[in-house]
Amino acid sequence: MNKAELIDAIAAESKLTKADSQRALDAFVTATSKALKKGDRVALVGFGSFSVSKRAARNGRNPQTGKSIKIAAKKVAKFKAGAELAKTVNK
Repeated sequence: MNKAELIDAIAAESKLTKADSQRALDAFVTATSKALKKGDRVALVGFGSFSVSKRAARNGRNPQTGKSIKIAAKKVAKFKAGAELAKTVNK
């Protein structure tokens, strides 16, 4: 499902217009991104939680040359599915 299909599904489920659904989705993405950038955790009970994790620097290997390279440390966004979502997916 891409963004346009998600907007259509939100509009159908919530009886909102597609324009309102797009604004709602964009607002959710923006608010979640800002919270994660600050290091906060965004939890939606039953659905899941978004958080930021630190990935340590490590050594890797260039697949073309086989040379060893250093991969810098960075922060990554993570999503952990909630119990209800996991239960729904596994039905």
